[in-house]
Amino acid sequence: MVIAILLLLAQAPQRPPAQPAAPAAPAAASPLNSLFPQEAAPADGALGVPIYPNAVFLTSYDAGRGQRYYLYGAAGSYVELVAYYRTLLKNKGMQIFDQPLTHIFEVGRYNEATMAFPPSVTVKDYASGGATGYLNPKPGAQPERFPTVLQIVPAPK
Repeated sequence: MVIAILLLLAQAPQRPPAQPAAPAAPAAASPLNSLFPQEAAPADGALGVPIYPNAVFLTSYDAGRGQRYYLYGAAGSYVELVAYYRTLLKNKGMQIFDQPLTHIFEVGRYNEATMAFPPSVTVKDYASGGATGYLNPKPGAQPERFPTVLQIVPAPK
């Protein structure tokens, strides 16, 4: 009986192999977009301090306790940005690290009970000590690296 079934199967007309499924349509968003979601820059004046001219909004992060901090990449040098904010804020600020150079300007009163960070502008040098700069998180965007990064922590509203 088994032999008869095998003979029938061998004599059955051969079907052409099934066509492979059509490739799926490409996803609208590339995998990089999920790694680097596009976030709109805050409106001018929304952070309570001016942004260094031509600085590029990178992203923001939840700092906790209702605060966010905002990162901007700048093509200007650390020295230029520190001088800009010293003049603008009429505040000498304070250099808090030598390597990498980091300078902070407090721009509001800190309340430990309600804030995660003091309202401030922090300037950080990403081109010191042989470093090549802060990598631009937006693939293909120019400049590829920023020598200086600003971190702005506005006062909670």
